Amino acid sequence: MRHNVKGYKLNRSFGHRNSMRRTMIMQLFEHERIQTTLAKAKSIQSEAEKMITVAKNSRKGDDMVQINARRQVAGALGNASSEIVKKLFDDIAPRFTSRPGGYTRLLKLGPRLGDNAEMVVLELVSE
Repeated sequence: MRHNVKGYKLNRSFGHRNSMRRTMIMQLFEHERIQTTLAKAKSIQSEAEKMITVAKNSRKGDDMVQINARRQVAGALGNASSEIVKKLFDDIAPRFTSRPGGYTRLLKLGPRLGDNAEMVVLELVSE
């Protein structure tokens, strides 16, 4: 039984998996489009969308709600994320105020030549 087991292990240790997840989410928010394997993209897609939802919903609250939301996202992304959090809350979240969800899109590119891994482009949806 798979009780309380979620996510992808990606054949990596706990620390490596977490640092890779944080880095890939920060790169997605910075460049608004990344090319990666299908498994890695699926592993970060839901968490990135949750962060966008937190940023979008905090715009309706007062200053304390906005500060707490920024701290929550910064804590999930790690120490080196101050510019990324600023971009997420000031540039990315206002774009999705009228959208109820589905902020990212996966576009399949086909297999990679070296190991035949399925490659995709994970990008933020533009409205």
